[in-house]
Amino acid sequence: MCSQGVSEVPTAMEIYKLLPKTNCGECKFPTCLAFAMQLANQKVALEACPHVSSEAKAALEESGAPPIRLVTFGAGELAAKMGDETQLFRHDKTFYNPTVLGLIADDSDGLDGVKSKLDEAQAMSFERVGQILRVDSVAIRHSSGSPEDFVAAVKAAAEKGLPVTIMCDDPAIASKAVEACADKKPLLYRATASNFDDMVALAKDKSLPLVVSAPGLDELAELADKAKKAGLNDLVLEPGVQTSADMLVNMTAIRRAAVKNKFRPLGFPTIAVLGPTEAEHMKAALGVMKYSSAVLMDTMPREMVYPLLALRQNIFTDPQVPIQVKAGLYSVGEPTDKSPVMFTTNFSLTYFTVRADIEKSKVPAWLLVVDTEGQSVMTAFAAGKLTPESVAKAIEDFQVKEKSSRNEIILPGMVSRMSGKLGELTDMKITVGPRESSGLPKLMKTFSG
Repeated sequence: MCSQGVSEVPTAMEIYKLLPKTNCGECKFPTCLAFAMQLANQKVALEACPHVSSEAKAALEESGAPPIRLVTFGAGELAAKMGDETQLFRHDKTFYNPTVLGLIADDSDGLDGVKSKLDEAQAMSFERVGQILRVDSVAIRHSSGSPEDFVAAVKAAAEKGLPVTIMCDDPAIASKAVEACADKKPLLYRATASNFDDMVALAKDKSLPLVVSAPGLDELAELADKAKKAGLNDLVLEPGVQTSADMLVNMTAIRRAAVKNKFRPLGFPTIAVLGPTEAEHMKAALGVMKYSSAVLMDTMPREMVYPLLALRQNIFTDPQVPIQVKAGLYSVGEPTDKSPVMFTTNFSLTYFTVRADIEKSKVPAWLLVVDTEGQSVMTAFAAGKLTPESVAKAIEDFQVKEKSSRNEIILPGMVSRMSGKLGELTDMKITVGPRESSGLPKLMKTFSG
């Protein structure tokens, strides 16, 4: 096991010695020592001190950095981000960059086969509670195909727009593939003990992130540290993984060493490359749950991808910020000014459940979404976020009466007690709806549209 007890992060006293010691307070802390303690705990950035010298900045440049470096590959809006994590457990704060999921295309399948897989990856896109979930990247692997076919496949992948991983252990061939898409900033896979110098030189020359791979964590830490000392900072770690148990142990050890022990040689994103079997598909879920920054897979059956994407969405959603939809007046079907109006909260699960039940009725309607900071109906009502006043304001803000001439609004049955006050504030007819939205189809059929 690697020497996880060794920390490269300076202590508060070591930081204090490099500060100006003026106690000016411009950093919002009363003394330089207090600031140094916050900096050592990574709770403040070094830039908060306006008088720190350039020499001190150089010496302390990593002290305020996250324990796991942010590494980006790909270009444009679809660029994939890995790392930048600060927690072992989601409930402690949040996880920031969802596991990057990628589909591997092998050059042994020929250029047509590769293009078919690229189309397959690009088509894997779903909508869930208002968010688009998709496969994030593609990887082109060189095995038995010719170098020319491999380079052509990499070029075709880059043209698709998704971030690309170039999987080739031969530096000479990998170099030709890089030339075909260097402007797209691909992820270079991989440097091992046998090709280390050449792969590091290639990645450094083209300013590309590089996967470093070794069978054990000690060897992995040594290679990563060696690459960093060679001037390459954007690294991704691949521990030797065979069984699910090995994967769990290694990925957890890397995250713990980086986050808890501030062990910089392992303070990088991780990657898992998996095979085509059902057992490997299960390992993909394990990777999403336990610290794989990227998971590349040989096959991605749609019946597996959707729950995997949903799992990822749930894990990488801030637990303190519920998934929300934008407040406003939404049309369900093609409503007219004679169509009924109802309201709900902006908690995504509530909104999409209510909307689906309205759609079941086949009756066009207006659905007013009230901003309750992402809380459900009863939770928002109990917390004072859903009140007659807030609903009346939403009715005015989103011009409900201009859209519907019925002068009537349906409110959720669970908050029927607000009907009287809401009627007074809006001068509208208040109809109490069912307690559960599953009862909406029956109610909606009483409206002629």
